[in-house]
Amino acid sequence: MTLAIFDIDGTLVRGSTERRFWRYLVARGRQGPRQILAHALFLLRFLPTYGIDVARKNKAYLRNLEAADVRALAEAFVATEILPRLFAPALQRLQQHRRRGDTVVLLSGTLEPIAQALADAVGAHNVCATVCSQRDGRYLASPPEVHPFGRAKLHLAVQLAAELGYDLSHAAAYGDSRHDLHLLQAVGEPVAVLPDPSLAAAAVANDWEVIADDGAQQRAVPR
Repeated sequence: MTLAIFDIDGTLVRGSTERRFWRYLVARGRQGPRQILAHALFLLRFLPTYGIDVARKNKAYLRNLEAADVRALAEAFVATEILPRLFAPALQRLQQHRRRGDTVVLLSGTLEPIAQALADAVGAHNVCATVCSQRDGRYLASPPEVHPFGRAKLHLAVQLAAELGYDLSHAAAYGDSRHDLHLLQAVGEPVAVLPDPSLAAAAVANDWEVIADDGAQQRAVPR
């Protein structure tokens, strides 16, 4: 048995789950002047802190929404909007890991309620995703408490592997973006899924497996 770590956006799911979820919230009347203003103010306030990554850190559109309501909406959203958009080759690989008895983890910068609902649907064992600040059961317009992105993704993976009793250097990891490079370089079985140009170049240079848009693989799949 080993540890298998899957990114979500661009890897298990085509595109951004969180952008789709925002539109889902708009359609259900969960976005109004408070959320729009909070989102804009976050960008202005935290641009000096986060620079070009400020938009990724900005979860202020959740301001004052009830966490329980968002979680229920996320479950319905995943069932209706995300499961039909899963990237079949990546899902098949996840299922292969499960059949081998591996521990499957979803590690993603998307919102934790979305990641958890997806994990429940596909049978992943653990989730590490973006955790937003709350007070009295409602979301705040603050930076996220946990945000798996870039180097932070690697740090969280190291911590999670230790907690689960695995050696990260023997783990498998699946990602689609240059932002996943830190993690992919640290594992024993890196796999680039629908990679962006930077990750594709790194995969070629390092002879990593690539799962292409047509599902073709450049190296053998796990047995």
